[in-house]
Amino acid sequence: VRKDATALWNKELSKIEITDANTENLKVFYTALYHSFTSPYLFTDVDGRYRGTDNQIHTTDKGHQIYTVFSLWDTYRALHPLLNIIDRHRTNDFLYTFLKQYEQGSMLPVWELSGYETWCMIGYHSVPVIYDAYVKGMHDYDANEMLQAMVHSATLNKLGRPQYAQYGYIPGDMEN
Repeated sequence: VRKDATALWNKELSKIEITDANTENLKVFYTALYHSFTSPYLFTDVDGRYRGTDNQIHTTDKGHQIYTVFSLWDTYRALHPLLNIIDRHRTNDFLYTFLKQYEQGSMLPVWELSGYETWCMIGYHSVPVIYDAYVKGMHDYDANEMLQAMVHSATLNKLGRPQYAQYGYIPGDMEN
């Protein structure tokens, strides 16, 4: 098991190869790269089932996996653009997950955890993740449905959107 795990991690970490005479720099770089592969987490069970954002049990289709822990406020700027380049398969699974969360929960994820929206952030940071993947050539989904999900999620009167539309910012005393 250890040998297999080492081989799998070496395969992942070899997606970017750097050289440096300073081994400390290599440790820092590859530790950071390792961390970039640790989240979001696989949420699909071995039989393809998962609990959706509607609290029902669903089964994946099209050979995709469902992921969880989309801390998008924290990851849309750097982690997802990186994964859109070096881990396109997982990115396609993330986009598939986003669409399933939209279909089952009526909106794209904001800060999803274990099939539930936590409502702990303002905005809708899945949109830049989707857009970045799209312009990098990832289209393994119905683009019209994805656009509909993006527009719908952008126009919900939640998470500071009414205040942002009115003021151009979100006053601290109007959204907690």
